[in-house]
Amino acid sequence: MKKVIFVCVENSNRSQMAEAFARIHGQGKIEAFSAGSRPSGRVNPKAIEAMRELGYDLTTHTSKGLADFNGKEVEVAVTMGCGDECPLVLAKQRVDWQIPDPKDMTPEEFRAVRNLIEAKVKELIASL
Repeated sequence: MKKVIFVCVENSNRSQMAEAFARIHGQGKIEAFSAGSRPSGRVNPKAIEAMRELGYDLTTHTSKGLADFNGKEVEVAVTMGCGDECPLVLAKQRVDWQIPDPKDMTPEEFRAVRNLIEAKVKELIASL
């Protein structure tokens, strides 16, 4: 199983949804994680609701920092366009997706970002 980590600053929206989609679509192929450079300590209720609409319970996730991944090797480190470089995460491949932060978006805009993340995760899994 290949390890993939998704990183954004707060680990409360984009990286959490990416981790969820990787678990859904990458079962048996990848081991998915998420983290933030400055974690908020909570998963955004908007992200929880957006994933609930698709049948995924994001309340089982927690917002966490990168410290647990320092010095650990992963296949791919994916940043969400927030400028985080995760220098201490040992990644064979680094990818930056440039996904806007949906934190303050309307529910419709938030869903569009969620759907973009799902499409990108599917592409990533297919490429591994």
